Amino acid sequence: MGRMLNALSDRALELGPARAAEQHGNWRAATDGDYVYWLVLDRPDKAVNTIDRSVIEELSQHVDRIIDQKPSAVVIRSAKPSGFAAGADIQQFAGASTGEIRGMLKEAHLVLDRLAEVQAKTIAVINGHCLGAGLELALACDLRIAVSDASLGFPEVMLGLHPGLGGTYRATAIADPLEAMTMMLTGKSVTAKKAKVIGLVDAVVEERHVGAAVQAALYNELKTAAGGFKTQAFSLRPARALAASQMRKKTEEKAAKAHYPAPYRLIDLWEAHGGNAKAMQEAEIDSFAELIETDTAQNLVRVFFLRETMRGLKQGESAIKNVHVIGAGAMGGDIAAWAAREGFHVTLGDVATQPIGKAIRAATKMLTATLKDPLKIRDALDRLTPDPSGLGIAHADIVIEAAPEKLELKRKIYANIEPRLKDGALLATNTSALPLADLAEGLADPSRLVGLHFFNPVSRMQLIEIVSHDKISSETARRATAFSVELSRLPAPVASAPGFLVNRALTPYMAEALIMVDEGIPKERIDRAAEDFGMPMGPVELADQVGLDIAVEVSASLRERLDSDFPETPAWLERMVADGKLGRKTGAGLYAYDSDGKPKKQKIEALPDSASDDADILDRLILPMLNAVVACLREGVAESEDVADGAMIFGTGFAPFRGGPIHYAKKRGVDEIVAKLNALADKHGARFKPDAGWDRLKEKSTAVTG
Repeated sequence: MGRMLNALSDRALELGPARAAEQHGNWRAATDGDYVYWLVLDRPDKAVNTIDRSVIEELSQHVDRIIDQKPSAVVIRSAKPSGFAAGADIQQFAGASTGEIRGMLKEAHLVLDRLAEVQAKTIAVINGHCLGAGLELALACDLRIAVSDASLGFPEVMLGLHPGLGGTYRATAIADPLEAMTMMLTGKSVTAKKAKVIGLVDAVVEERHVGAAVQAALYNELKTAAGGFKTQAFSLRPARALAASQMRKKTEEKAAKAHYPAPYRLIDLWEAHGGNAKAMQEAEIDSFAELIETDTAQNLVRVFFLRETMRGLKQGESAIKNVHVIGAGAMGGDIAAWAAREGFHVTLGDVATQPIGKAIRAATKMLTATLKDPLKIRDALDRLTPDPSGLGIAHADIVIEAAPEKLELKRKIYANIEPRLKDGALLATNTSALPLADLAEGLADPSRLVGLHFFNPVSRMQLIEIVSHDKISSETARRATAFSVELSRLPAPVASAPGFLVNRALTPYMAEALIMVDEGIPKERIDRAAEDFGMPMGPVELADQVGLDIAVEVSASLRERLDSDFPETPAWLERMVADGKLGRKTGAGLYAYDSDGKPKKQKIEALPDSASDDADILDRLILPMLNAVVACLREGVAESEDVADGAMIFGTGFAPFRGGPIHYAKKRGVDEIVAKLNALADKHGARFKPDAGWDRLKEKSTAVTG
C-alpha cells in the first residue's frame, strides 16, 4: 500500500500544514491541511487488527476530541496491509456472564452511536479484510470507500452468533436489506465490487486514488448508499414477514434450528424490528448476549481456537517454492491444482499424458469456481505445468507422490526419483493407509520422507495429516507442517499407524452402517440419524461418496493390521464392488444416483412401518468412532486431544457445534459412554469393547463443563 501505509497518520506531510501525528495505544491520529482528522487503527505487535474493549475505549476518547475540535471530516482506516479489521477479539468474552457481555456491548454501542452522530462527515476507508466488528465500525460512518482488494463480511454465524455491534440494523438500513441479511445468515464475504453493487460501500478505488476519493467525499461528490427502494419497502412489517418466511426455509435446508439457533434469531430480529433501529439495537444486544452462552456458540468458539492452534503448529517457513506431483489421478491432480492456486510453481507428472490433460481440465474448473477473478485464474494456471517427462523433479523443493495404494509401485517410483532430487528436497507421499516405515525401506535418505495425507475434495477439505515415522528428521516434519499452512490448510501431526487418525476413526463408523443395512435397517434411516446428530453426510452416502471399492480396501487393511475385532465386510458388498457398482462415481452403489450425482433417497415417512429398526442406531454409529479416537490418543497416533478433535472436525466434518469427538465425550460423560459401549458389546459383539484409553480420559475430563 506504499507510502500511505508507511505514513498514514502523517497525512499532513502530503496535504499541507497540520498537527503532528499522535500514537495512543491502538490508534494513530493526525489532522491534515484540509482540517480532516485522520484516525488510523494500528494495533501494536499484531499482524491484523481486531476490535476489543481497549480499541473501543480509545475510540471513545478520539470521538471526544472530534466533538471538541470540529474537523471538516473524519477518516478512519487501517495501517495494516492485511486489512481494516478481522472482527472482534472473541477471547474478551471468555468466562464472562450474560450480564457482563450485555454491559460490554452497551458500552460499545454507545461509542459507535456517538461516532455516527458527530457533525463532521465520517469516512471509512476499507482495505483487505473487513469483517464482523470491523465492518460494524465502518457502518457507523457516513461513507465507506473500499480499496479494490477489500473483502467484507459478517462471519459471526460461524461462531453460533449474529452481529452484535449494530450490524443487524445498520447493514439492513444502508445496503440492500435482503443482500445484507444473506451476508449475515451465511457468513460469506463479498468483494469490494459486490459491496458497491448492493450499497454496502459508496465507492471502490485503487489504493493510489484513496486521497482523491476522500477529497471527493469531502466536497459531497460521492453519493451515499442509503435510502434505496428495497430499504423503504422492507421497513414495512408485512414485507419483512414474507421475506423472513423464505429465509427460514432456506436456512432449514442447511442448519437445524436445534443445533444452530443464531440464524433463526437473526431472522426473528429483523422481522420484528427491521423498521425500528432503536428497538432492533436493543434486541440485538440481548440476543447476542444470550447466544454466546449457548453450547453451540461455546463449541464453535472452541472450533475457532482449534483452527488457530493447528495453524500455530507452523514454526518458520517451509522454503518450498517449487512442487512436483507424481500421479495425475483425482487426488494428485487436485493437490497440484490447489498448490498452484496458493502461489506455488507446480509440475504434474504421470506415466500417461491423458490423465494429465484431464487433471488440467479439472483444475481449470476448480480454479474458476474458487478464484472467480479471470486474472487470478490465468496466473494460477500459468503456475501449473504438465510434465510427463518428470523434468520438474530436479528443481522441486518437494515431490508429492500420489500414485495408487500399492507398496511395490510406490517403492519403484522412489527408486527412480530419489537420485534426481536436489539437496534439501522433501519426498512426500499421499498414502492413506500404507505404513511409512515400509515405504522408507530402500531409500538412501529416509529422513526426508513424510506423509502428507490430503482429503477429498482437496479444494474443500481443510485438513492434512502430517504422517511421521521412526526415521523422519525433525526438520522434514517442521517444513512439511509449515508447507501445509502455506497451502491454507490445517496440519494434524500423526504417527504412522493403521489408518492414521481420521481413517482409523471413520472406517468403523461406515462399517457399522453397512452392518445395519445388512440387518435390514433402511439406509435412509441410518443416514438421517447421523445427519440429525450433525454429521454433514450419513455414513451410507459417505461410503458411496468415497467409493465402495476404496471403503472395502481400507476396511480390509485395518482389519488385517489392527488384529482386532474389526467387522468383516458383508459378502453382498464385495459382490457389488466386483460388479462395478462402486458408488457415486459409477452412478450406482448403495444408492442410485441421478444425472447430477445426487442420491435417490426414499423419504423417511415413505418407509414401511414394519421395516427393521434399531433404537441404538446413533450410538452404534458414533461411539465406535469415539472409541477409535480414544485408542489413537492412547497409542500416541495423535499427539493431543485438541489435534484429535480438530482433525476429526476438519477432516470428516464431525459436528462442529459439538466441539469435536473428545470434547463431546467429556461433555456427555465418560462413564455413560463406557457403559453404553459395554451394553452394545453384550448385544452386538466385541467390536464395541471400550478401549483402555477411556480410563485415562476420565481422569482428565472432570473439569469439563461445556
